[in-house]
Amino acid sequence: MANSKYEYVKSYEVDDEVFLPNLIIVRIEGCDFQRFSQVHEFQKPNDEEALNLMNSCAISVSEAFPDIVFSYGFSDEYSFVFKKTSKFYQRRASFSFSEVIHLHTNCLCSKVGTIIVSFFSSVYVMKWRQFFPHKELMYPPSLHARVIRCASEEVLQSYLFWRQNNCHTNNLHNTCLWELIKSGKTESEALGLLKDSSKEEKNDLLFRKCNINYQKLHPMFRQGSCILKTEVFEVVKHNDNGSPVRRLRRKSSIVHSKNIADRRFWNKHAHLQKELGSFTKDIGKVEPDYIRSFQFEDKLIPSTWVVVRIDGCHFHRFSEAHEFVKPNDEQAINLMNTCAVAVLKEFHDLVFSYGVSDEYSFVLKKDSQFCQRQASEMVSVLVSFFTSMYVMKWKDFFPQKELKYPPCFDGRAVCYPSYEILRDYLSWRQVDCHINNQYNTCFWELVKSGKTKTEAQNALKGTQTGDKEKLLRQFGIEYNELPVMFRRGSSAFWGTTRIDKNGECNGNSGKRVVVQHCNIIEPSFWDALPTILSG
Repeated sequence: MANSKYEYVKSYEVDDEVFLPNLIIVRIEGCDFQRFSQVHEFQKPNDEEALNLMNSCAISVSEAFPDIVFSYGFSDEYSFVFKKTSKFYQRRASFSFSEVIHLHTNCLCSKVGTIIVSFFSSVYVMKWRQFFPHKELMYPPSLHARVIRCASEEVLQSYLFWRQNNCHTNNLHNTCLWELIKSGKTESEALGLLKDSSKEEKNDLLFRKCNINYQKLHPMFRQGSCILKTEVFEVVKHNDNGSPVRRLRRKSSIVHSKNIADRRFWNKHAHLQKELGSFTKDIGKVEPDYIRSFQFEDKLIPSTWVVVRIDGCHFHRFSEAHEFVKPNDEQAINLMNTCAVAVLKEFHDLVFSYGVSDEYSFVLKKDSQFCQRQASEMVSVLVSFFTSMYVMKWKDFFPQKELKYPPCFDGRAVCYPSYEILRDYLSWRQVDCHINNQYNTCFWELVKSGKTKTEAQNALKGTQTGDKEKLLRQFGIEYNELPVMFRRGSSAFWGTTRIDKNGECNGNSGKRVVVQHCNIIEPSFWDALPTILSG
């Protein structure tokens, strides 16, 4: 990022490494998927197509990220286990912290977790039509993620046992609940009948009253789904004489097993032992301390300004693959702005956002209790929603372009202790916007003039703002006359306007999210709109 006097704010960002030999698990889970399933009329207690969609997305994640060697999921959740020696993003759980009156806290916001949940969300929206060809996706699905550290194979085994036991317990309960409702009971009556009932009593209820043998239900419902990678020889090309050339490739497949934490299941798969280790004994329960560690969440410091910054992953490649206009693609930027507006409308604790290129920063009000200030949940939900909206709105901005592969974003949360430092953070991003945009405008004009990219880079080395403005004039470009959105970026926030339901002025005050391209470095912007950061 470009240098400026505001760059000191980067000191509030710290990278936390998940040290070896800890195993990394990323667990993602649907955010308010009960409502999502109702709106989209999923079958109860299990919608097979919805589960197949989840499995298909998990396979895509597994194949996109080779360091994932085992995955397990049920209902609206999936856990992805990385190989023990993984260097994925240098094992960074990116978090940020502030120190206020000698109070320290780690604001965990896993870069690894947000990338996985973003990719999963992207694929979920892209594949929706394959599994629900006659259902419109009514609104963007969002999921949250957390990174879980497992210090040993024993802890991993306990984690898998815990999740599969949860699958069985929840599915047995829900199967009974919905059978009772189908028989005429109200939901309240059904819950009353099931209260404090044992597993045996639930099985007996299903068999006697509903003529259902629980053990004969689809294993995907009862046991969840595992994704294993197996090595197979695949034809990659043919020689001149027509003979096939085969290479060893890893393919993902779905498996259903009664006990994924059992030694017999685990140890019969050589690649699991090689990449994750062996299970030495079977377990029948999980230590309470382990469960507490699986559920542990660091919270952000109270009464601080929280900024969640979202960045596109490998968007240089993404923009080239989708032939974005250089140096700025107006439609691509408008798509980003539309997603930011949707995020502000969905999450009311957000009071301001600023974006440029493939990044957006969202400011939460100072006293926000969004996600109970749990950093990983807060960031992953916003990243997931933003990603889903990006895919859903793609055709609105690129009607003639197919989305070739899933876009992906990462995110982090940063705490800033004062209004002044928050303002400096936003100023830093806008200064960065100007410096990068001016450089990129010069760079691409030089490339268009016939220079190679290396020659263009060399020509711009050591140049200052005035030098670049002079260079652009040689191409007939006055930098300060370029579209203000490119030079200043975009600010989205709740503003007061006078509109009626048809969007016409009628003298009545109304609030809506507006996108402006203002100078947010100067105090005049904030003086004119003092209520934006009044929290």
